Amino acid sequence: MEDNILSGRRILVLGIGNLLWADEGFGVRAVEAFGRAYEYPNSVLLMDGGTQGLLLMPHIQEATHLLIFDAVDFGQPPGTMVTRRNEEVPAYLHSGKMSLHQTGFQEVLVLCDLLGSRPPEMALIGLQPLDWDTFGGDLTTLARESIPTALESAVSVLREWGVEPRLRREGACGEFLFPRALQSSV
Repeated sequence: MEDNILSGRRILVLGIGNLLWADEGFGVRAVEAFGRAYEYPNSVLLMDGGTQGLLLMPHIQEATHLLIFDAVDFGQPPGTMVTRRNEEVPAYLHSGKMSLHQTGFQEVLVLCDLLGSRPPEMALIGLQPLDWDTFGGDLTTLARESIPTALESAVSVLREWGVEPRLRREGACGEFLFPRALQSSV
């Protein structure tokens, strides 16, 4: 029934970041946690975008709504969660470096905008990281403990977009899109 209401909507929930650099992997870990915690209609697609940059473009162009999880330097105290919407989502290369992989992702948004195919609705749920300089490091405790707050923000955004995520029963697992172009060849 919910899919009938969402007819024509394609909502992409995207986690971006680099798992090799401590809190830089926050976006990927957040989308994974969302997939484990919630059920959602077929009109919602979860994707681990990693640091794929331009390879994400076709998926973003197909979306009518784009929700992004990321570690972002907002100049706030570590652990601060910030939500940005639509034009507030940094989309231009000259806006200043906000993360280690931003240039690639910003190029995607700029190109989509130039082609007239940027999703009309966008939201960024960003965590001010504590550490993204430690190579081979896992998320800091601060970032890991911030994931539930990020998920609450995502549920709120999705509800505004007409989606009602439901908590999964224990042991159930969500599906993620790992397009062949994004998968390791190993």
